Amino acid sequence: MARRRIVGGLRRHAARAALAIAVAAAPVAAGAQTLTDALISAYETSGLLEQNRALLRAADEDVAGAVAALRPVLNYIAQANWTDPVLPGEDNTSGSLALSAEMLLWDFGRSRLAVEAAKETVLATRAGLIDVEQSVLLRAVAAYMDVRRQVALINLRQNNVQLIQEQLRAAQDRFDVGEVTRTDVSIAEARLAAARSGLVAAQGALAQARQEYIVAIGEEAGALAVPPPLPDTASSLDAATAIALQRQPAILRAQHEVASADILVSIAEAGRLPRLTGSAQISVDDDGDDRQSLGLSLRGPIYQGGAISSDLRQARARRDASRAVLLITSENVVQNVANSWADLSVANAVLTATDEQVRAARLALRGAQEELEVGARTTLDVLDLEQDLLQAETDRIDAQINRYVATYQLLSQMGLLSVEHLGLGIPTYDPAAYYNAVRNAPLGNVSPQGERLDRLLEAIGR
Repeated sequence: MARRRIVGGLRRHAARAALAIAVAAAPVAAGAQTLTDALISAYETSGLLEQNRALLRAADEDVAGAVAALRPVLNYIAQANWTDPVLPGEDNTSGSLALSAEMLLWDFGRSRLAVEAAKETVLATRAGLIDVEQSVLLRAVAAYMDVRRQVALINLRQNNVQLIQEQLRAAQDRFDVGEVTRTDVSIAEARLAAARSGLVAAQGALAQARQEYIVAIGEEAGALAVPPPLPDTASSLDAATAIALQRQPAILRAQHEVASADILVSIAEAGRLPRLTGSAQISVDDDGDDRQSLGLSLRGPIYQGGAISSDLRQARARRDASRAVLLITSENVVQNVANSWADLSVANAVLTATDEQVRAARLALRGAQEELEVGARTTLDVLDLEQDLLQAETDRIDAQINRYVATYQLLSQMGLLSVEHLGLGIPTYDPAAYYNAVRNAPLGNVSPQGERLDRLLEAIGR
């Protein structure tokens, strides 16, 4: 009678275990948060993206500043003087109003080169913004999948607690009929305490995962839907590497930084050359007398204590450093792609192995249950195999999550983890809009270009 009660309890527990596993893998009801929703929220609420967009706009203004250096500079000068003592017949107060203009006429291309250097810096900063976008989206994927992982693992650990409780009841029943000793009951009690401890630890891990979800995605995690099918990556490691060398924003940023450094060397080399400027001034005093003047100024260095040579050497050293950074970045990208490719391959292999592990554990459990009915197995043997199945299911959940995250990690290393490539279908930040509005250094709201800039700033909430 006790054995039949135990076998019946085990079968009920096996059914509960299968139900818990099915719930962990089943889609969530309509209205649940999808991975696409999470990625969109992360993109739209990221403070890190806002910070780097502002830094990009600041770099855009460097172009405007460089362009302004090629334009005339107009100033007004209003003066009032009081003198004491004064000569007889003279007034002790005087005043004048003047308007002056100055413009660079020729500096052997240094100012125009400064504009080109600023443009390269803008392009480098844009690549940096794309890199940040990829980091934000990858963190969102990891946070989303980690919450799903922890929820599934809690389901399994709750089922494991029920398993040990069944094991304890079975051991107690067998002890009551004299089939086992008190030691078997004590073993079951110890296992139950360990199972409850594991459940508490899993609940703590879920709480941490939910906090990371809030930070990474910008909202609390509700019911999470099953993620969509894995996105395509590349057919081979060589193909993935080739794409990364062309699309990885870290490489693009380093390339533009090299181009900017080359231009800065040319500017430093022209530091010994003169500058030709023109000036004009018109003034009127309080007696109504006016005065006009025009002038040309040619200014060049003779001796500056070695500062010009030092600037040139420094520019060349920075150019060499930027070239080294490009080489190192390219090597790191190749290595990171290879590592991500290996991680994905391992994740696929582990998932296949855990599928086989789950299948074998189920067969073993089914056979042990049948052997228990004829007395060829003990209750503890069957319950141990049931725990093996639960552990195999846990390993499979980890493998599924790891494969998903590894796929997006590979996309990130290839430079393809973007809103456009993922097809999120939302308006994205246009880095060229602000640049186009300021590249010609508009004069605020006193010009048509400035008015367009004001409307653009209002649209982005600045």
